[in-house]
Amino acid sequence: MTDVITLGWRERLALPSLGIPVLKAKLDTGARSSSLHVEWLEADERDDGTWLRFQVRTTRRGGVSEPCEARATGRRTVTDSGGHSTERWFIQADIELAGQRFVAEVNLTDRRHMLFPLLLGRTALHGRFQVDPSLSYSQTPRRASREST
Repeated sequence: MTDVITLGWRERLALPSLGIPVLKAKLDTGARSSSLHVEWLEADERDDGTWLRFQVRTTRRGGVSEPCEARATGRRTVTDSGGHSTERWFIQADIELAGQRFVAEVNLTDRRHMLFPLLLGRTALHGRFQVDPSLSYSQTPRRASREST
């Protein structure tokens, strides 16, 4: 058995398959799926499936990515913590966190009223990481961890 890495309740990570070098994420063991905030979303039917074009807000104060593109893995209903159900598109995204690179399924949604553009759920965390809620930005040098969220 490999050692499971302990992370804080919030961390910085990268989404290299989407061209995003750094993004703040909330790690949420109570959420099954991972959710990424997108500014806009367009679906395009092609011979090899549905492709999604979208833009990610990388900071709370205006930073946005270049337009991203990924093949949809499906569209399913997701129920949020308030009990509201919405249908969301899902993609596979490479994630780099704590020196590990792995693929996780992520749904694309409007998280503009949330503090973090990415919520990393328990399916992505399972078997790789454990979360210590007393830690924050445990994989970030001390100087960078003083930034506000």
